[in-house]
Amino acid sequence: MRKEFARLMLEMGEKDDKLAILAGDIGVFGLRNFRKKYPKRFYNIGICEQSIISIASGMAIAGFIPVVHSIAPFITERCFEQIKNDFCYQGLGGNIVSVGSAFDYAGLGCTHHTYSDIAIIRCLPDSEIIYPSCPKEFEVLFKQTYNNGKLTYFRLPERKHTLTLAEGQIKFGKGILVKSGSDISVIVAGPQVDNARKASEILKNKNIDVEVIYIHTIKPIDEKLIIDSALKTKRILTIEEGSVFGGMGAEISRVTEHLKDIEQFRQGIDDRFITDYGSYDEICKKLGFDSVSIAAKIEEIVKK
Repeated sequence: MRKEFARLMLEMGEKDDKLAILAGDIGVFGLRNFRKKYPKRFYNIGICEQSIISIASGMAIAGFIPVVHSIAPFITERCFEQIKNDFCYQGLGGNIVSVGSAFDYAGLGCTHHTYSDIAIIRCLPDSEIIYPSCPKEFEVLFKQTYNNGKLTYFRLPERKHTLTLAEGQIKFGKGILVKSGSDISVIVAGPQVDNARKASEILKNKNIDVEVIYIHTIKPIDEKLIIDSALKTKRILTIEEGSVFGGMGAEISRVTEHLKDIEQFRQGIDDRFITDYGSYDEICKKLGFDSVSIAAKIEEIVKK
């Protein structure tokens, strides 16, 4: 994903002379070709995230299209006030591209985790949230949105999903029906779509028919796809590497709250810090983000 970010910025920098990158001392080496080719449109501000956002908003006022890049918790939670006041309140367009989503930096501890980035950006007017989990998704969605006058947050994970997607399937604001089913709707964001698919295969042998929906655009979310699926299965399980308070699950609850007799369950990070150290896969297993655990949770919901 990082390599695709660097490649795409070089491509877009050539096509649009208003695109400028502001880095927080992260990815500077990867972006070296952009810096060399467009030195007046690349700024390494250092670990001063609040200042990066404020400078980027000034560049937006001056007519540039800023792309801000740093680690997810530092460029969202640390400078939430600047995002709110300098971009969204002013109605300015710009792009925040993060790395290290959720607990990607599992070995560095919870100071480098972020569970609430989606929740806090989601609540801001004039904001958009995109969670692309493969390079092609990021390329297509960035091109579709980078200059639309909104503050757009791109949450780039380290892990990529293995879905095979045609470019025409990837549309801003539209979810993807991965597998049709009748017993429960599993709505998943991020690379966990792979484990959701594996879980659905496990449950075939138990006569549980799982519908799997993949969401890459969390705001604005694909309301029609979600409502149609909920009305069909009457059960929803959301899966996301983020807080169960205010994240994608909360957005889906907002969409479906007027529907009758719909049960909704959430698989995410509950009211806790992840204080365990280890690899990404180890943390996933401890949190129940693996195909066997997801299958067990689905089975429990359906058979309850």
